[in-house]
Amino acid sequence: MAPTTGTAADTATKATTNGSEPAPELISGGHLVAKALKAEGVDTIFTLCGGHIIDIYDGCVDEGIEVIDVRHEQVAAHAADGYARITGRTGCAVVTAGPGTTDAVTGVANALRAESPMLLIGGQGALTQHKMGSLQDLPHVDMMAPITKFSATVPDTARVADLVSMAFRECYHGAPGPSFLEIPRDVLDAKVPVDKARVPSAGRYRASTRNAGDPADIEKLADLLVHSKKPAILLGSQVWTTRATVPAAELVRGLNIPAYMNGAGRGTLPPGDPHHFQLSRRYAFDNADVIVIVGTPFDFRMGYGKRLSPDATVVQIDLDYRTVGKNRDVDLGIVGDAGQVLAAVADAATGRVDNGAVARKVWLEELQGVEAKAKQKRLPFQHSDASPIHPYRLVHEINEFLTEDSLYIGDGGDIVTFSGQVVQPKAPGHWMDPGPLGTLGVGIPFVLAAKHARPEKEVVALFGDGAFSLTGWDFETLVRFDLPFVGIVGNNSSMNQIRYGQAAKYGLARERVGNTLGDVPYDEFARMLGGHGEAVRDPADIGPALLRARESGKPSLINVWIDPDVYAPGTMNQTMYK
Repeated sequence: MAPTTGTAADTATKATTNGSEPAPELISGGHLVAKALKAEGVDTIFTLCGGHIIDIYDGCVDEGIEVIDVRHEQVAAHAADGYARITGRTGCAVVTAGPGTTDAVTGVANALRAESPMLLIGGQGALTQHKMGSLQDLPHVDMMAPITKFSATVPDTARVADLVSMAFRECYHGAPGPSFLEIPRDVLDAKVPVDKARVPSAGRYRASTRNAGDPADIEKLADLLVHSKKPAILLGSQVWTTRATVPAAELVRGLNIPAYMNGAGRGTLPPGDPHHFQLSRRYAFDNADVIVIVGTPFDFRMGYGKRLSPDATVVQIDLDYRTVGKNRDVDLGIVGDAGQVLAAVADAATGRVDNGAVARKVWLEELQGVEAKAKQKRLPFQHSDASPIHPYRLVHEINEFLTEDSLYIGDGGDIVTFSGQVVQPKAPGHWMDPGPLGTLGVGIPFVLAAKHARPEKEVVALFGDGAFSLTGWDFETLVRFDLPFVGIVGNNSSMNQIRYGQAAKYGLARERVGNTLGDVPYDEFARMLGGHGEAVRDPADIGPALLRARESGKPSLINVWIDPDVYAPGTMNQTMYK
C-alpha cells in the first residue's frame, strides 16, 4: 500500500489527567519500530499482513515508509535481501507469527549465505500468553538463531527501537548478514511514555566497519603483485557489497592484472575491457604465479580451494576473519573492506620504477588466446537456428538485448548456468543471482526489490520454468504496483539440472523421476494477471519478442520453449552427479 502523511498526534498520544494536567506523551511499539527503521534509512518494508504486526504498518504510514504487500512471506524475505543488494542499505521484511515466520526462513537463509544485510521482524503471541498455546506461537528465536547473525525477542515496549537498532548493528558484524527480531503482540500494541523509550538517533548507534587491514600485509601484497609475472585476481560479491568497483578497476588497470568476476562482482569491469576475462579462469588458476581472491570463500564454487594451482602464491581478502584460510591454506590473508584494501594496495604499488605492468602484457595476450578459443567453440550454439531452441541461443539473444541500464537477474538451475557463460552486465551492480545457497524462486522478489528501488533501470530476468513456479504468483504484485520488467522463462518442462544428474547416476530409464513439469504456457499466465505475455518457438522470434516486452511498459513474460535434451557444461561437470 502507498504511504500517506500522518501527524505528530498520530504517532504519540497526548491525554490529560483530571481534565487539567497533561499526561505523558505516549507511543506504541509499532510506531517505535517505524522510527527505528527510519533512523536506519529504511524507506520500504516488504510484508504479508497478519494480526500480530499491523501496528507496525500504522507506524510506517506516519514515518513515510512504504509498505509493499506480497502473496507469500518467502517473497517478502527475498525482496528485503534484494533491496539490500541494490541499495547498499539494510533491507527489511515484516511477517506475522508462526507460519508467517517459517515461510520467511528460506529468504533469511539465502541472505546469510549471500552475505546480505536484512532484518526480518516476526510477530509473536502476547507475553501474557507465553507457553499457553496462543495463536501461531512457535519458538521463532531458537529456529532463526542458526541462520542469522542476531536473533532475539523484544521483552518490553520501551526497548523496541533499541533492539531494532541492535539488530541492525549486528547485520554488519564481520561480513554482512541477516538479523531476526520477534515482537510479542502485547509489546507491539502497548504504549509507553515517549521519554521512557530509547530511540537511537540516525548515524549515532553503529560505527563504520571499513578498514584496510594490516598495513604490513598491504605492503606485502603490493610487492607480490609488482613482482608477479602471471597474476590473476578474482573479484567476488564483496567487491559490490563494499562498493569497491572503482578501486578494484584502478588496481587491475594500473598493474595490468587479468580479472575474473563472480556473483555480485560481475560488472566490475565492462565487457570489452582488456582486463575483463571470463572463459579462461581455469587456465589462469592453473598457471598463475600469484592468485588474489577477493570477497569469495573457498566453497563449492571454488572446489574448496583445490582449483587453485598448488604452486601459486595465494592471497585471500575478506570482511570475515573466519573465512580467510578456511578449507585451504593461504600465503597471505587480509581481513578488511575490499575497497579500502584494494585502494591501499594500489597506493603502495605506485611510485615504483617498474610495477611490472608492461611485462605482463604477454600474460594477458596468452589468456586472451584461451578466451578466443573458448568463444569460437561456443559460437555455433549461440547462433543455432534449431527448434526446440538451443539454450545458448536464448542467452545469447538476451545478452544482445541488454543495454547499459539493464539490470539482469538469473533465477534457475541449468538455464541460468548457461547464462553465466554468456550474459555480461554492462556496469557494476547490474547482476543478481541467488548466491551460494542456490535458492530457486528469488527471481520475482528480486525484480520487485530492484524495480521499486531503482525505477529508472530496466530490469531483465531469466527464469527456469521450475524456478518461476515457486514464487510466480507475485507477478501479480508487480502488476499491482506498476513495476514493469522484461521476464523470460526458459521452458523445458523439467527441473533439468536434476534430470541430468539422475540420468547420469541411474540411467535413462530413471531420468524423469520427480523432475518433470507440465507444459505450462507462462505467457498466458502473465496475460491473465494483467501483464504482457508471448510464446516463442522459433529462435528468430526471440529478439523481436524481447523488444515488444520492453515497449509494453508492463510486467512481462516471454515463454521460450527450449530444447530439454541439452545441458549446460556446468551442470554436467557438477561433482554430485559423478
